[in-house]
Formats: sequence, C-alpha cells, structure tokens
Amino acid sequence: MSQSLIETVQEPGIATEEPERTSLALWLHRAIIALLFMFALCAPHSIAATQIAWGCALFLWAVSFAVRPRPKVYRTPVDYALLGLFILTFISAIFSYDIIVSLGKLRAASLFTIVYLVAENITSRRLLRLLALTLIGSCMLNVVYTFGERIVGRGVKVEGLAANSPLLSAGIKDGDTLLEIDGHRLRSLAQLDRDLAAGAPDAAPAGVKIYRFEWIHVYDVPRGQELAGATPQARLGVGSWSHGRDWRATGFYSHYVTYAEALQLITSLVVGLLVALRRRRSWRGILLAVMIAGLSGALLLTVTRASWLSMLLSAFVIVLIGTASRRVAMILFVALLPVIFAGLLLLQQKRNVGFFDPSDGSITWRETVYREGVELLLKKPRHLLVGIGMDSIKSHWREWGMFDHGRLPIGHMHSTPLQLALERGVPAMLVWLALVGLYARMLWRLVRGRGYHVEGWIERGIVLGALGGLVGFFASGLVHYNLGDSTVAMIFYFIMGLTLVVERLTRTGFPNGAARIGAPYAKHTSPSDIYPSVKSGLK
Repeated sequence: MSQSLIETVQEPGIATEEPERTSLALWLHRAIIALLFMFALCAPHSIAATQIAWGCALFLWAVSFAVRPRPKVYRTPVDYALLGLFILTFISAIFSYDIIVSLGKLRAASLFTIVYLVAENITSRRLLRLLALTLIGSCMLNVVYTFGERIVGRGVKVEGLAANSPLLSAGIKDGDTLLEIDGHRLRSLAQLDRDLAAGAPDAAPAGVKIYRFEWIHVYDVPRGQELAGATPQARLGVGSWSHGRDWRATGFYSHYVTYAEALQLITSLVVGLLVALRRRRSWRGILLAVMIAGLSGALLLTVTRASWLSMLLSAFVIVLIGTASRRVAMILFVALLPVIFAGLLLLQQKRNVGFFDPSDGSITWRETVYREGVELLLKKPRHLLVGIGMDSIKSHWREWGMFDHGRLPIGHMHSTPLQLALERGVPAMLVWLALVGLYARMLWRLVRGRGYHVEGWIERGIVLGALGGLVGFFASGLVHYNLGDSTVAMIFYFIMGLTLVVERLTRTGFPNGAARIGAPYAKHTSPSDIYPSVKSGLK
C-alpha cells in the first residue's frame, strides 16, 4: 500500500496534551488498536468474530481507566442522542411484557459502544485511514468469493422433467435447484441417482432440499423407483441439468438482506473516496472504480430491492454534495441506466417479481405487519410511552393476534422506526430520529466546510461515504429493520466512529483544540463558539 495513502499527519492539540503512557497503559492501548483492526477485518464476514473483537476491546478499554494516565474521553456531537436511546431502551426492557428476554437484548442495544471504541482510541490520521481501508479491502474478499461461487454454481438445476419422473411425482418442478439429499450437498445428477438407487423400494424416502425462487423446501423422494435407462438423466426422467446459479448472494453471512445492507454501507464508503479523490484518472481512481463495480455487482446478486434503491440514493447524495456538478450527476445517471435495467431483469429472473409488484408476497406481508404493528402501538398508552419490550412479541404474538394469527412467519415489523416505537416507545423512536439528524448535520458541516476544513482526500471521502451511507441506511430502514441486524449495526457504528475521529482531528486543528467530557471547551464561551465560522476557521 502506498505510503502517500496513509501518511501520518500531526494533530495539533493532541500529541502535546497527552501525557506519556506507562508501559501497561501503552500495551493496553496497542491491544485495543489491534482488536479494532480485527474488527475491521471480520465485520464484512463473521458476526461472531466481530463481536469477540468488540467485547475484548471494550473490556480492555474499561481496564485502561484503572491505569494511569487514564485515557482521555472526548465529547462528540451525538453523545446525548446515543446515550439517550440506550437509556430509553433500558427503561423499556424494565417495563417489558417479557423482562428477561428484553434485558437479554440489551447486549445488542449496547453495540453503540463501538462508536466510542473507535472515536476515543484512534488519535492519528494514519490509523484512521488504515482502519477504513482495512474494512473496504476485507469486504472485497467476500465480493471475490461471491462471484467465484456464482461461476462454479451450486447444486443440481433440473429442466425438462418427464411426466413419469420420480422427481416430478414427488413435487419437484422444472427449474428447481436440488441442493441436498439427506443433509449431504448435491454436486451432480449422478450422485442423486446413486443415492436414490441405493435403497430398497420400501425404504424411507430421501429428503431432497430444493431452491425455487426464494423458497427452500424438502421433498420426500421415493427410493428404488427410477425409470429404465442407461444414464442418470434417463433413469430420473430429466431432460437436462446444470449447476444452479439462482440463489441470492449472501457472501459469508447467512442472509442476503444482511449482506446487501453491509454492502450498501461499504460501497458508499468507496464511492465517497472516489468522489473525494482529486485526480480520478490515476491508479487510485481506477482501483476505486474497480472496487465499486465489484461491490455493486455483488449487491445486485443479493436481489434486494430496498438496498438497491438505498445505494442509488446514497450515490446521488455523494456525487451531488461531493462535486456540486450537475454534469457529473447526469453522467452518473446515464452510467447507472444499464445497471438499473440489469437489476430489473435479475429481479424478474431470480425472484419472479417486478420492482413494485402488488402481488409480491414480501410486499403484502409488510402491509400486514405494518397495520398490525400500528394497531398494537396505539392499543395502550403504555405502548406509546415505553413500548412492549424488545422481542416480547415472539412470546405474546398469539394473544395480540399478530402476523395474521400465525399464518405469516413470526418475526419483526420490517421497519426500523416502527420497530423502535413498538418495542421501545415513541420517545425512543424520536431520539433515534434525532440521532440521525445530528449525525447528518455533523457530516454535512464537515463536507460543506461549515466551520471546518477537512484535510486529506481519504478523510473527506470517509465523511462523504458516511453521509451517503446514512441516507441509504435510513431509507432502507423504512422497509427493513436494519438497526436490529447486529452485523449491519456494527458496521454502521464503526463508520460513525471513523467520522467522529475525522470531526475531532479536524476541529482540533484550530487553536482552541478539543474538549474532554467533564471539562469546558477551552476559551469558548457558548456552544456556538465550538464550531467557528469558515472565515475564522480557515485563517
């Protein structure tokens, strides 16, 4: 990696104010930094490894406050909203219909501490840049895996089933992809033929797992009932077969929506870097463009409409704000037209639905749970004030008649604002909206130079990407409960922490420096003085 990408920049007001660390304090700090890099490496792939890194880093950070000199804790523009949301979440857990379950969910609610792990422990531009690039570079690994898996294929896709085919009589249809037999992965039609012929006709049927558009089901296929023929195709009554390539991409995660939401946030970060780059016709520009193409392709393969739309919104916000050029925006729109048409075609082929399809089950499902959620929210003043408690709906849905009285899959409200209001109360939802507003305001001020001047294209790119990612995250959250997906929330909070580092390092470039919690801003007499004007800040 080029040294010019990650050169260290001296931060005025930080290195000179921080006392020399003792040996133990220094090793604690180094261990926290190492765990943050582990976090960035694992976040695009594994929720378990990422949470281990978060938990260990949080523990070591807590221990570091018992070692002198104690680490500094800096104020951020989102403190009150972040802490307020957690406090209201705790109160809702106390008044929950299922207190034990809701208190257990506080662990997921405490993921906001990732913001502070990053914001309070990263004190140099070099570390900031390396962490951002590590997150992006690590995500490219699962992008390569996604395309490689698609090229190789999965399972056995059958076409042209004969009327007397034992597969057809069991319920399998043309175009189905057979993934497993009796829990073992299927790799060829010959393997399926051998396994079905191995048992006697009166033996227990084989369980064949199939994929059909978004539906996965296990059919019981009788053994020993193959047709006469010299080849596996003839014996199974199959006209042709190939490896299936119809599934929705999940990367290394277990669900395509999780992968799509994570890709949206990280792709926005890369788009921000490209827009912030001054010389786009360079090797850096080419590399970033290739990354965007790969990330966007993987996002398309998730076949997740809300994440597609949120990524488009994010890209337009980044380009319009980052370049202030209508010409560039029009070029982007023209360049995206083929991608949009490809997405619509992919949606029809892989999910058999249109972009806005009233007959689509996922849309009618959402309409039902939205109506039920609002009715339950308005049912009692208690629900409006403190909610019903996190995850209490999973044990009380019957008495509330939720999910069409159990005819729909039991889950959540598929909307972040509605889920927050229902589970934690309307005040918690309003605090979440305030957090989004404060975060967006901070990013806007950084991007537009309102009181700040962000130095370095990587820093500016991080802020631009975070602003676009926030727009996309909020937009997608209207139809997905993405804040409740721990994997996605961890990446969202990690990027928020990076931007708070940019905000602090930029602000401390001014003579009066940064402030600590519990101490007033040096020489500032009012909150408005904390953010000096462009004129005074760029002297």
